[in-house]
Order: sequence, then structure tokens, then C-alpha cells
Amino acid sequence: IIKKDVLVEENSENGAGKKGRHFFRDNFSEDFILEETGKIEKSENTSWWVNSGAFLYTENGIGRTIFGELKEGEKWQKKYSNTIQERVLETDNGYHPQNIFRLVTKSKWDDFQQEACFRIVKYNLSESEYRSQSNGLLLFNRYLNGDNLYYTGVRVDGTAVVKKKTKGEYFTMAQTPIIDGVYDRNKNPNLLPLNKWIGVRSEVITTDDGNVHIKLFIDKNRDKNWELILEAIDDGKSYSGAAILDEGYAGIRTDFMDVEFDDYKIIEI
Repeated sequence: IIKKDVLVEENSENGAGKKGRHFFRDNFSEDFILEETGKIEKSENTSWWVNSGAFLYTENGIGRTIFGELKEGEKWQKKYSNTIQERVLETDNGYHPQNIFRLVTKSKWDDFQQEACFRIVKYNLSESEYRSQSNGLLLFNRYLNGDNLYYTGVRVDGTAVVKKKTKGEYFTMAQTPIIDGVYDRNKNPNLLPLNKWIGVRSEVITTDDGNVHIKLFIDKNRDKNWELILEAIDDGKSYSGAAILDEGYAGIRTDFMDVEFDDYKIIEI
């Protein structure tokens, strides 16, 4: 099912007096299944591109990844079991494509606020070496491509993080603990709560001096009590060169989880 476009334009009444400000909102109110495609223009949905993870499901007002294992011989199990070795390991030989779920908007954004609510249903204890403390619930910001973007979100080691990826290399811009506990890959591999909604919000703007200012907010109980957790500034010097100043895509990344999401929203700042 091809989902209706949910990109709309605010008027001055509900746009905080700033006429022409745009927003994107998806409460996943239409039931559909969206399949992964190799290129964004191949996606059959007007709003979303499943970059990896095989499928986005929406039902009963909730979006989600694959739950459980794919059956042996299914299309995406076979595809992921016959690709580069890194993807074979990450997806447990193709049985868990959701381990590398990447959902990207088809609209581009410059200065914007983005938020979504997440609920982890199961954490997948893959033997893959790529399952680590850096995995988590993350938002894409100014996504130019898979190698150049900003990340914001919460990690399975109980920390909040703002990161930059440039030319395929990651740089941590800010990080702080938000959940008590000590991460251990085998004994305590996920400090994030299961079966509980958590909200993640980011703000990204380019300041008058040409820096990129990033903020991360968390709503721990999905009660609209957003707490500013982290701030970071990319001055174009500190994190491997030029800041990402161009508009880019937004979206969601989750790692090694069966996870639901809801109340996805972007608003232009």
C-alpha cells in the first residue's frame, strides 16, 4: 500500500506566527508494509525510504521493524545471507534484518526539530561483533548519505549521544549517562527499558557564524516532559573538517532490536 504524503505546510495560526513554516508528521495511522529498496527514488512510499532492515510495518497506529526471525529461504533472508560479510554477521545470516534498521525521510531539511517515540520489544543478542555499546535508538540529522550525517539519540549502554559521521568515520561530539547501570556485552547488554515508550528529540540549526548547533532532548516517560540532555557545536574544525551545512534527510536508526515507534514529527525552525 502506498502511503499518502504527510508533508504539509503550516499556516500562521498554528505556525507560531511564522507563515510558510513546514512540518512533517506521521502517527502511522494507515496500515501498510514498506519494503527496502536500494535507492531512495525506488521507494513506493511518498514519505519514507527503508534503506535497510527489509521492512517497515505500520498497523494499529504504530510503526515497527520485523519482529522475530525471517523464515529460511525468504527473499530478504536470502539477500542478507548472500551479501558482504559485515551485513551477513549483523543480520545473523539474514534472519534478523531488523538488526540494522534504517528509515529515511524522502523530504530534506535544513534547520529543524525532529522527534519520535520508541518502544523496544526485544533486544536481539546477536553473536555479531558489531553488536556493541554504541547501538541504540537514534535520529538522523542532515543525512546527506550513509557516510555523512549527524546522529542523536540514546545508546544501549545507558548514555545519550550526539555524533557526526563524515566520510564514513564517526566522531562523538557530546555524550552523558542518563540511565544507571554498567554495560556488559554478555551480562548486561542493554540498559534501555523494554516495553516502555521513550521519546527522543533533536534540534539542528546553523548559527549566524556558520557553526552547526545540535541539541538532544529526552522524554523518559512519554509524558511530554522533554528534558534537554546534551548540546554540541560543530565549528567546522573540531570533528574532521567542515560542518554539514547543506540540507539533508532525517529519519530513524535502530540496532539489534525488535522495536516500535510512534508520533514521528519534524518541524522547520
